[in-house]
Amino acid sequence: MAHSMRNDPYIERADGRGGLRATLARHALLPLRIFLGVTFIYAGLDKITDSTFMSASGAGSIAETMQGVRDSSAIPALVDLALKSPLGFGYAIAIGELAVGLGTLLGLLTRLAALGGAFISLSLWLTMSWAVEPYYYGNDLAYLMAWLPLVLAGAPTFSADALLRERRRRIP
Repeated sequence: MAHSMRNDPYIERADGRGGLRATLARHALLPLRIFLGVTFIYAGLDKITDSTFMSASGAGSIAETMQGVRDSSAIPALVDLALKSPLGFGYAIAIGELAVGLGTLLGLLTRLAALGGAFISLSLWLTMSWAVEPYYYGNDLAYLMAWLPLVLAGAPTFSADALLRERRRRIP
């Protein structure tokens, strides 16, 4: 019995939709989007709702945390800048994480959201987790690398960006 390439789920179809491999490739970034989106939404909410963290001083506060990493960070001047207004910095990071997480999860302005996530991860790596040894124990560098595929590819499926792209394509 001969195998028909026509019904092979792995072969690209004439209508361009493709077989199983093509479908999986189109949706390959979806698990990453969901993970990063949910994680950054959670991180932002966790910061905003933690009254100990969002205080100007004291054990567990953002100010104490930043003072604790200042001398071991790659860019102490960046920490010094944040220490001028630790609560403002804390809220800026938390709101940034929420915006990045929502944009990524919804697939709305995904490349911009991913760029924001990469920027947040880079700044946290250079300040908070710079001194972690060996480097791969620090999670901020891994998050930075995880954002890059979304910066490059955006959200091609199951996203507000894809819906908007399709709508623009239909308008003559």
